[in-house]
Amino acid sequence: MIVNDILAGHHARVLAHVEAVLPHADPARVHDPADDLGLMREAMIYAMQGGKGVRGALAFETARLLGVSGETALAVAAAAETFHAYSLVHDDLPAMDDDDLRRGRPTVHVKYGDALAILVGDALQALSFHFLASIDDPAVPPGNALVVLQRLAKVGGHLGMGGGQWMDLSAEGRPPVTVLAHVETVQRLKTGALIEWSATANALLSGAPPAPFETYAEAIGLAFQIQDDLLDVLGTEAEAGKAVGKDAGRGKATFVDLLGVEGARRRAQELVDEATGALEDFGQDAEILRELARFIVTRRS
Repeated sequence: MIVNDILAGHHARVLAHVEAVLPHADPARVHDPADDLGLMREAMIYAMQGGKGVRGALAFETARLLGVSGETALAVAAAAETFHAYSLVHDDLPAMDDDDLRRGRPTVHVKYGDALAILVGDALQALSFHFLASIDDPAVPPGNALVVLQRLAKVGGHLGMGGGQWMDLSAEGRPPVTVLAHVETVQRLKTGALIEWSATANALLSGAPPAPFETYAEAIGLAFQIQDDLLDVLGTEAEAGKAVGKDAGRGKATFVDLLGVEGARRRAQELVDEATGALEDFGQDAEILRELARFIVTRRS
């Protein structure tokens, strides 16, 4: 499938860049013969491996559409993927979603311990800001770069992923939510916020109107979560690369709970149609982004 090939190529480029940027610790400065800093670097790279790289692909493909330089596109993609990896490492922790499996492998805290996992997440988040702060592109006004950096900070805060995760965790043990708008709000913060940032950052950097990309990203962000909810009910652990059926066990309201399986599928397809329609003015040049939207609701992991 062409989308899988494109995603794999983009993700490999990001991973190679992250490995190149992360220096090996200077042995002269490491007092433990086991090389503690080397182990931390290893764990950071481990957290980046696997996965689909959707957020990085959004950055690369919007940059191509808008004529943003390859170096700037790589910085944005690397920032998106390191920030995403940080969020997964922390979400998997015992105090959060308590998952032992991610992308078909032991989660970072299972493989390296809780303490190192927390610090790996912290370091990956910091690295994402390093990538953005390092953009040195004469075509990007400094003020635009600052806006993009500020927006990523907001994505991680209480009005973004942090708040969305807390709302999700707080729902456990409470009476089931029956209001669709509440579930949509949680997922717009927890999942959609970083997807929207990834799809709009290059427009903001280049000064292009971000509105089409905002509409596109908002739609695929919700579609992504609906598909996750469907996979949690209908998928297998082998397909998903992580535990399934956990939401029902914790009493969390999902799109499947409120819409039913077929209703959730219809809603996801409506969102894909909305996303693809938002890029109409870009013609055939935006076909990869449209295919990516379609892939989101057909993926099995």
